[in-house]
Amino acid sequence: MPKSEDKQAVKKTAPAKKALCCESNMPSRFGMAGMADQKIADTGVLKGHAGMVFIKGGTFSMGGDNAQAADDEFPKHEVRVNGFWMDATEVTNAQFARFVKATGYVTTAERKPDWNELKKQLPPGTPKPDESMLVPASLVFTPPDHPVRLDNYAQWWAWVPGANWQHPQGPQSNIKGRDNYPVVQISYYDALAYCKWAGKRLPTEAEWEWAARGGRQNNIYPWGNEPVDKGAPKANSWQGEFPWKNTVADKFERLAPVSSFAPNNYKLFDMAGNVWEWCADLYNNTYYKTISKPAGVSNPQGPVKSYDRDEPYAVKRVIRGGSFLCNDSYCSGYRVARRMKNTEDSSTEHVGFRCVRDK
Repeated sequence: MPKSEDKQAVKKTAPAKKALCCESNMPSRFGMAGMADQKIADTGVLKGHAGMVFIKGGTFSMGGDNAQAADDEFPKHEVRVNGFWMDATEVTNAQFARFVKATGYVTTAERKPDWNELKKQLPPGTPKPDESMLVPASLVFTPPDHPVRLDNYAQWWAWVPGANWQHPQGPQSNIKGRDNYPVVQISYYDALAYCKWAGKRLPTEAEWEWAARGGRQNNIYPWGNEPVDKGAPKANSWQGEFPWKNTVADKFERLAPVSSFAPNNYKLFDMAGNVWEWCADLYNNTYYKTISKPAGVSNPQGPVKSYDRDEPYAVKRVIRGGSFLCNDSYCSGYRVARRMKNTEDSSTEHVGFRCVRDK
């Protein structure tokens, strides 16, 4: 973002990037001190496998399937995963509310940032933002009312004080009547805490892609190869001209209740669109090159160290599946091989999660 006032308008994040497209970063929230120190007992009420689907283990070819694939989706490589249980839907507001009520957990977006932690993600010498910006806040989608260039996400994201999982678009919003919608404004730390309470964990990136493919080999989407905008709506995504004109052909302008669209062959809902989903793996843009072997690889757990050439100081985790904002003109995130990443403390209006449990 070329102007200092633009930096203030969106949030205190990394320096401006070149053109933002499918290969580029999502807006990320600065680090948060102390989140990993919250002690959450593994005493959740969500015992057993209610609401989960068992995914049999198997072998598949992991990575990009078509010309939209980015560099970090290659090389395509053989992966074997063991069987596991997976939530049939994204974690909902009602489920997350039970967790918060039982534990008193406070999410990343509800806590004041700590500058000593923030600056670890930024180039040395980055000036400290004004104290007025170091308040509990999160990122909210704020679409323009006219066409814009897709090289500056400041035009459609705003850093909003008071935005959090209970107020996804800021203090004036709420989740009343939205129990069955996916919980959003959730950081990686928040997702981890919920998983621990529920006796579950986050999926590895390999488990997530295996599950999303639903037994289909080398297909582009969870439903097959038919483009997302052909035929009946298949996922909650952006129709029209991103980010200013949404035709709402799928009947949902923003989030949709979970299970609003047909599941894939494994009976998993919303593995494409609605909200991006946190995975357990650290993100490294060259990771696939390091694990690709003729004999394949079993149950990969992700790289030992995070690295993103666009923001080399930031530690990032993989997110998968796309969101209601994805459109082929900007982000084809609903492709099963599409990799995206965000800092562990980031929470936005279009990121949530689902859990898995070992067999």
